[in-house]
Amino acid sequence: MSAPSADLVREALATVNDPEIKRPITELGMVDSVEVHDDGRVAVHVLLTVAGCPLKDTITSDVTTAVGAVDGVSDVDLTLGVMDADQRAELKKTLNNGQAQREIPFAQPGSLTRVLAIASGKGGVGKSSVTVNLALSMAREGMKVGIVDADVYGHSVPAMLGVADHRPTQVDDLIMPVPTASGVSVISIGMLKPRRDQVVAWRGPMLDRALVQMLSDVYWGDLDVLLLDLPPGTGDIAISLGQHLPNAEVVVVTTPQEAAAEVAERAGTMASMMHQRVVGVVENMSWLPCPHCGPEHKLDVFGSGGGERVTRTLSERFGYDVKLLGSIPLDPSLREGGDVGKPIVEADPTAPAAIELSRVAADLAGRGRGLAGMQLGLTPTGRA
Repeated sequence: MSAPSADLVREALATVNDPEIKRPITELGMVDSVEVHDDGRVAVHVLLTVAGCPLKDTITSDVTTAVGAVDGVSDVDLTLGVMDADQRAELKKTLNNGQAQREIPFAQPGSLTRVLAIASGKGGVGKSSVTVNLALSMAREGMKVGIVDADVYGHSVPAMLGVADHRPTQVDDLIMPVPTASGVSVISIGMLKPRRDQVVAWRGPMLDRALVQMLSDVYWGDLDVLLLDLPPGTGDIAISLGQHLPNAEVVVVTTPQEAAAEVAERAGTMASMMHQRVVGVVENMSWLPCPHCGPEHKLDVFGSGGGERVTRTLSERFGYDVKLLGSIPLDPSLREGGDVGKPIVEADPTAPAAIELSRVAADLAGRGRGLAGMQLGLTPTGRA
């Protein structure tokens, strides 16, 4: 059997994506050299973006598999190096499409990424669990999904995804979101702290800067959906989000009781004040399947009607229909999945809570982006 050509080997390498950037390593300038010997041995030198790349084993495996599958290759000799400063500068230019300064890509008029901000009036209603399970449900349907854990003080999304101790790779001042086994990419203030147990004690300007950094200094690539897990309430982050991403759509999470519903209405009203559209309400912890009779007998542990109240109030207040997207039942496995980094839609997709969360995700993914309640950026002019 004759030795393969270098062109065939490069074609095989073009099928290998960097696991963090999710673009071909040939396109990113990571393939430094390819040598094909007469006996079919192929020597490939690949440059990692940074020293100590956390996913170098994945790159090694993917490159070896791709090149080894080329007809005529008898052995693959892969060596890894590291990009120098000039090569990293070229990589940044490639990722930024030639722009010197990073902008928030999701705020640009041509952005095709749908931005969904998951909000709540108060803590403890399961907003982060809803965010994570919606993201995984969308990813399971083949969508490219990212999560910004914007709950700066109570960041819990990384732990729920099983990547609490992971740190993002940084190419100079460009940050790569942390990939997960589910395909969802995530960034969180918790990943940027020196220690996991370090407390974040920031006020308004620092919170705004942190949000902008997670949106503009992170290379997200081409996402179909970006979900933001917001802090509870109507504070600085909610205001900053309205200023930087006025095109974001908001999902309000509540629980059935009156106290939660009342403050959830405030979160929805804040979004409208920032010219964002509230696309719906999710009622979490809606009911408990009776442990004796089965799921046909629902126990209203936290009362009932809170989600309907929020949708009714917000619809009247905004002048457009705000629908109840779903009612998520109480399920111990929903909590357990978050604790061990295996969200319920992945760990137990046939559970009632997982089925309802997947249905809500499909509803959100299939909805067109309406203009009602959104700022169009038009300036009226006087008549001639």
